[in-house]
Amino acid sequence: MEQTKENKLNIAGAIVLAGVIIAVAILLTNGKVIKNNPSGGGPQPQEITVASLNDKDHILGNRNAKIVVIEFSDTECPFCKSFHPTMKKIVADYKGDVAWVYRHFPLDALHSKARNEAVATECANELGGNEMFWRYIDKIFEITPSNDKLDPAELPKIAGNLGLDVPKFNKCLSSGKYKDLIEAQVQDGVKVGVTGTPSSVVINQKTGKKILIVGAEPYDNIKRAIDAIK
Repeated sequence: MEQTKENKLNIAGAIVLAGVIIAVAILLTNGKVIKNNPSGGGPQPQEITVASLNDKDHILGNRNAKIVVIEFSDTECPFCKSFHPTMKKIVADYKGDVAWVYRHFPLDALHSKARNEAVATECANELGGNEMFWRYIDKIFEITPSNDKLDPAELPKIAGNLGLDVPKFNKCLSSGKYKDLIEAQVQDGVKVGVTGTPSSVVINQKTGKKILIVGAEPYDNIKRAIDAIK
């Protein structure tokens, strides 16, 4: 009987230890990796299929920049919220050498409001152009508590505060006209291999080299990926 108890304790201890090891591993990686990054090597170019830049894309920075970062994002994702200012700093610091492209990837199973918020950003773009798209999405990330906690009533308020025609904005929001566009971007992300947000494809537009970054990586990691294919 005593031996049985001891065995049970040993098993329980092993389970706890395994849990601790897993937790530490997650903590150390912060749940994010730069894929295809061999030990001691730094980020490496990968074979990635992603839709080319098009007139439906929202671009911050020089469209003809040597390096483009295509981010697949969800406005209710807390990691996307924290990553947003990182990418703004990247574009600012690299001046005209790096451009940032935002593509929608709402995680419907987790964030039921994100797809409608994606539509709202497209309506802002329709009424105010690319600059307004970025101002609108900046505001969403600024005020959302994330994880589906943004009140939908805030969407037209943001539009009004930015000087948009609110009745036209509301008509656009309820029209469903951007459903196909958003879904096409989601499917593009699926082809890339996106399973979570944010996920970003760093592309050298001259050489075609690409690197996939998964997660809200810190500034230095994004810079390292960019510099690896410059």
